[in-house]
Amino acid sequence: MALPEDSSQPRLAAGCRWGAAKEINTGPERTVLFPEGAIRLQGTGLQILERCDGQRTFGQIIGELQSQFADADPAKIRTDISQFLEQLRQKRIVDY
Repeated sequence: MALPEDSSQPRLAAGCRWGAAKEINTGPERTVLFPEGAIRLQGTGLQILERCDGQRTFGQIIGELQSQFADADPAKIRTDISQFLEQLRQKRIVDY
């Protein structure tokens, strides 16, 4: 598993794009469209992927989310985000 480095700049992979955003009972939801299908994101997954704009580094994304979720263990935040992005990279939804 090739986890992102702090200097990596995650972004949607070629052929992937954001679909329409909508508001549901539990909050905002967005869809990512990719050649093999689509995934719906909400909550933390959505917050992570919206920051994967190819401009922010992985280290910056981690820092932003650690600040937002200051009550959570910073090491767990890093681990969870790393694993989430690696799963998306393996599905060719994210590049870094």
